[in-house]
Amino acid sequence: MKVPFLNLSLPHKALRAEALAALTATYDATRFCLGKDVEDFEKNFATTLGYPRALGMNSGTAPLHVACMIAGFGPGDEVITAPFTFISSAWGINYVGAHPVFADIEEGTFNLDPAKLAAAITPKTKGIIIVHLFGQPARMDEILAIARQHNLFVIEDCAQAVGARYKNTPVGTMGDVGTFSFYPTKNLGGCGEGGAFVSRREDVHTKARHIRVHGSDRRYYHDIVGGNFRMDGFQGALLNVKLPHLAAWTARRQAIASRYLAEIRLAELRLPEQPAYGKSVFHQFTVRHPRRDALREHLTRQEIGTDLIYPVPLHLQKCYANLGYGTGSFPVAERAAATCVSLPIFPELTDAQVDHVIKSVNSFL
Repeated sequence: MKVPFLNLSLPHKALRAEALAALTATYDATRFCLGKDVEDFEKNFATTLGYPRALGMNSGTAPLHVACMIAGFGPGDEVITAPFTFISSAWGINYVGAHPVFADIEEGTFNLDPAKLAAAITPKTKGIIIVHLFGQPARMDEILAIARQHNLFVIEDCAQAVGARYKNTPVGTMGDVGTFSFYPTKNLGGCGEGGAFVSRREDVHTKARHIRVHGSDRRYYHDIVGGNFRMDGFQGALLNVKLPHLAAWTARRQAIASRYLAEIRLAELRLPEQPAYGKSVFHQFTVRHPRRDALREHLTRQEIGTDLIYPVPLHLQKCYANLGYGTGSFPVAERAAATCVSLPIFPELTDAQVDHVIKSVNSFL
């Protein structure tokens, strides 16, 4: 039985007629850049997920960049983030001329370790970018206590955690800014690039709205230095079609994960931890095994797709060689990169396919 790691054609085939009707309406009305479709999505996204307001942007990287601009990070400033994540989590720091500083992650959740975060703070530290990796909320109580103690600007990278909650609070609302990605592979994915910016702070939201459109609130009048971070109308229209299905898609991901957690019983395999403070939305189901490559080869022979997500942590990437880190700088992140493999977990998986994954993992010798 074949089990792909991901199959984007299935949800898009099911929504094809509705999606094409929405695109046709946008096309005929020439609502190509921002406009009603994006405004409707912003309202629907905020209402559905519990945000005071939202701004659609043109990628998941864009709101991180905008957040760093609003925070006022700049040359000489240090901003701390995790080394085990997609590199966009750190790009915004570089874009504004600040200095990325990494702190190691927890073994069980893959998220930033509050103790390592506290140890990384210096007089130059101005902010923190928290990543809710693979859909699992980070330990926000401890992190926010550290941030308040040092007066740090907190950005929550929720690219993989749309719909996740920390102690019943939506991720993205506890810090100063929350950022989201709608890249096609995400739990709520567009048909192209897209992202969102949320903040409980009205002053931050207003500034982001201006920055998004060239620092302007009125056409041809530019009060601050901005950029072009606008969501296009087609993405807004498509995301409006998909958003009503997010809750069901999330529930199916969690049901599959529950089976994996309960039924996978392979010796030496480390399953993702599920802390009581926040239930994952399982953008990925990532496990660890000391013979990861052999396990992956075994699953390939069983026609099961897998992926190695983040095989090189950020501090060992060539682009960050100038930061002075080396092998051994962040041992937990390095162990994760060397031993992690992600199993199939998408809503359209059948129960038979889930059975096959479980039996195949358990049969690895």
